[in-house]
Amino acid sequence: MNSLLEEIHKIAKKCGDKKINLMEVCGTHTMAIARSGIKSILPENIHLLSGPGCPVCVTPQDVIDYAIGLAQHKEMIITTFGDMVRVPGTESSLESFNPRIIYSPLDVLDIAQENPEKDVVFIGVGFETTSPTVAATIIKAEQSGIKNFFILPAFKLIPPALRYIANSSDINVQGFILPGHVSVIIGARPYQFLAREFNLPGCITGFEPIDILGGILNLINQIANGRAEIAIEYTRVVEPAGNTYAQAVLNKVFTPESASWRGIGAIPKSGLGLKRAYKKFDVRKKYALDIPASKEPRGCICGKVLLGLKRPFDCALFGDSCTPSHPIGPCMVSSEGACAAYYRYEVFH
Repeated sequence: MNSLLEEIHKIAKKCGDKKINLMEVCGTHTMAIARSGIKSILPENIHLLSGPGCPVCVTPQDVIDYAIGLAQHKEMIITTFGDMVRVPGTESSLESFNPRIIYSPLDVLDIAQENPEKDVVFIGVGFETTSPTVAATIIKAEQSGIKNFFILPAFKLIPPALRYIANSSDINVQGFILPGHVSVIIGARPYQFLAREFNLPGCITGFEPIDILGGILNLINQIANGRAEIAIEYTRVVEPAGNTYAQAVLNKVFTPESASWRGIGAIPKSGLGLKRAYKKFDVRKKYALDIPASKEPRGCICGKVLLGLKRPFDCALFGDSCTPSHPIGPCMVSSEGACAAYYRYEVFH
């Protein structure tokens, strides 16, 4: 690892005073970088920015409010991954309504079969890593004739978000540390537009410090030599074409559609909606709730943090009224959120 760090410093020195902003677009990378103290050992001209890689953090407020509305129905059982439970809605959170925390979407089918008199809803949050498992669950529900299982689709796709960032005149990024987990599914090819259209390099990395440093070295090497390619440092797991079987399952059930990202707004074809044959599993088709207009928490700058425009330290709420035990914004709630990472590993250092 020391040799990697020495090489990073050597190449960074050749770049002179040129500021190099590298964005990681995976919440697990954000937490790993903070936990290992990588920022503190990098050259002064290399800056790491946290991007929109936390699925809970980018879930829009109105989805949370709708889920809370569903949870108030006695004939309903709400299921979700753990991080979603404490995300604040406009008036409350799901935690107040005792949702069932699950570890696999397939567990929801068991709950549905055990409770035939109730509708069982899974809040579908996640990127390309988890959405294929949800697609497989929907296929199994169809094959098994389970009629009381529904999902609330709030899935997001990473490449369209990267296009949004690359297109932005406000976000100054010279390279991307690309997500390992997502790339296991989609491979390297969906990122090629970054290099071809925007002349921005990317590198898919793992999550150990040596993986991340290897990715940083790859990126600054490309930048210093005027190259822009999509590289795979995480070769022990990621193939250029990804997991084609998982992609086929995903494409059978879902289709890309425009989606809203919390604090960012609508990004074309950045979400997943159910195809016509599976729309009956969309809970919104059965329950048209009258939900009051959603309101973002006053003073929260989560959206700007997710785009690397601000650091958690720049938020007036951070560490004061907004803490892991009393979160105001989703970036402090999620175990992959940038604010939670900063609070846990950097605020007291």
